[in-house]
Amino acid sequence: MSRLFGTDGVRGVANTELSPELAFRVGRAGATALAHMSERHRPVIVGRDTRLSGTMLEGAIVAGITSVGRDVISIGIMPTPAVARVTVAEGAAAGVMISASHNPIADNGIKFFGPDGFKLSDDVESEIETLVNSEAMPRPTGTEIGVARLAQNLGKHYYDELFGTGVDLSGLHVVVDGAYGAAYAVAPYVLRKLGATVTEINCEGDGALINVRCGATHLEPLQAKVRELSAGGATVVGVAFDGDADRALFVDESGATVSGDHVMYALGRDMHDRGVLRGDTIVGTVMSNIGFERALAAKGIALVRAAVGDRYVLETMRADGFTLGGEQSGHIIDLRRNTTGDGPMTAVTLFGIMGARKISLRELVADVVVAPQILVNVRTPHKEVLKDESVRDAIAAAEAMLRGNGRLLIRPSGTEPLIRVMAEGDDREQIETIAAGLARHIEEAAAKL
Repeated sequence: MSRLFGTDGVRGVANTELSPELAFRVGRAGATALAHMSERHRPVIVGRDTRLSGTMLEGAIVAGITSVGRDVISIGIMPTPAVARVTVAEGAAAGVMISASHNPIADNGIKFFGPDGFKLSDDVESEIETLVNSEAMPRPTGTEIGVARLAQNLGKHYYDELFGTGVDLSGLHVVVDGAYGAAYAVAPYVLRKLGATVTEINCEGDGALINVRCGATHLEPLQAKVRELSAGGATVVGVAFDGDADRALFVDESGATVSGDHVMYALGRDMHDRGVLRGDTIVGTVMSNIGFERALAAKGIALVRAAVGDRYVLETMRADGFTLGGEQSGHIIDLRRNTTGDGPMTAVTLFGIMGARKISLRELVADVVVAPQILVNVRTPHKEVLKDESVRDAIAAAEAMLRGNGRLLIRPSGTEPLIRVMAEGDDREQIETIAAGLARHIEEAAAKL
């Protein structure tokens, strides 16, 4: 059997690749594997985003968990970071989020958090995979069967964390793009409570529209609204979330995109200036722009690069004792605040820095001069194409062309059937040519497989 868990849980097309039957077995296996980590009475927290398949998969996974004797508390539609926070605050055995994050509507996913609020280790995921098709799991009866209940009020733990930052957003006007996802109600409410004026777009719980030409994967509607309001004389910024709100991207007062690299720079510099940036280091990924790295170095801050995927960023942070890390895509992990990527918290923190420093978002991130970076996706399930001799030769030739002037990264996606081709350098025309040529070469080689 191919590996069930990707870089961010189990994902697939709901009701086919990720069927209710599989979700039931994953629930049973997950609860069994996590049983030795906590007492029998400690429940599993289950949340979901707005996807239409969410209730179907929630019913299946809850049935699986309760069938091995573990209680479940369902907290309904909440962001992924809220599930992690509630899991810790309630002393739960584990947390489960049902979401495929930024993926298309038809997809869904299952990701687990341990009792400490962190995603599971590779070893625990492997144990769950081993158990998925096992008949050796318990089948309790009578009073030993687990019980499921709803408890929507437990979201208070996440709200308390967001409000506990103590920031004052009075005078700030924010456009919020909720992507019709898990943050559609949470983010506007929190920002208003903290004093901001909020304009909402795509902030409805409509799972038939989640991530469709909106949110963190499609910033155009947010940029258009910011520019529209700015044309009327207002000073406005924007924030867009993905489907499960574990990441956020921003738009400055001019409508320009503010990436995760920019956000990490702003947060890292603020923490560095206050002497609370552990090791004067930020953990990024191999995709982090060289312009970001240059800006950090000018402020005396080091950049450590991890593999792509917030779990690998987090592993590096925990192993080396760093407190801030993230990805260009907007996954920002601030271990002072939460144990996972947290879009609403990132927004609160970033906007709080703007308010405290009396500075615009554009000025706050101006030191990050982004070097051109081209990303081309080749759609293929054949990740082994990267072992093809002709592909390896083409990559080597491209790297030789860029040596000293840029960098190249070719990698399979951990969440989608894609090979990602990234070229970065100061000469845009050169890297566009290199990226396009390599993508064609990989596509042709994959077609033969």
